[in-house]
Amino acid sequence: MDKKITIAIDGFSSTGKSTLAKQVAAHLGYAYVDSGAMYRAITLYAMENGFISPSHFDKQGLISRLQDIKLDFRFNPDAGFAEMYINGQNAEKKIRTLEVSSLVSHVAEVSEVRAKLVEQQQHMGENKGVVMDGRDIGTVVFPNAELKLFMTASPETRAQRRFDELTQKGEAVTFEAVLKNVQERDYIDSNREDSPLIQAVDAIAIDNSTLSKEEQLELVLGLAQEAIQL
Repeated sequence: MDKKITIAIDGFSSTGKSTLAKQVAAHLGYAYVDSGAMYRAITLYAMENGFISPSHFDKQGLISRLQDIKLDFRFNPDAGFAEMYINGQNAEKKIRTLEVSSLVSHVAEVSEVRAKLVEQQQHMGENKGVVMDGRDIGTVVFPNAELKLFMTASPETRAQRRFDELTQKGEAVTFEAVLKNVQERDYIDSNREDSPLIQAVDAIAIDNSTLSKEEQLELVLGLAQEAIQL
């Protein structure tokens, strides 16, 4: 029987990390954890409880309530993936809006938020056989992961993907607003003091600007099999 490994997929927003991670996990029979959904969930909670808006951020107020936030993933057989629940309520659709996207990087800068979620993520992956995507999985959450990937693509390519995804869901957004959000998140994620988005020294960089989803999956499954056999 093949040994189980940990696969860490980091990279910029809208590089298709979650889609790739889901596909790889399904092919290998591994658990998939969307760490970004966890940060989005904290952001949604902060928005709904008045701790953050485009014009203000009550960090201490949010920190004081972190112990009240219970996050869990529950598999939805109809959707074919695990959905995010906040305190027992399905929040999967709400956490994917552009409004949440515009604020999530600010919430992710808060060290207390990161500490809470990193601890949960490490617990989820302690038995290996897991694929996790995010910003600091290979550098902070699983520094000893057997396979680390770093996904990138041009801002314009990523914005177009995100724009198409949002409009297909019926959201009224402009390409310019989505591109601005992508660029702002890149800057904040790369320049925050706590666990900034950087490529781990032993991560394999993949620019998927011109790769199809099928080509990308084939490439990564090959890398995974090599890591499993080591």
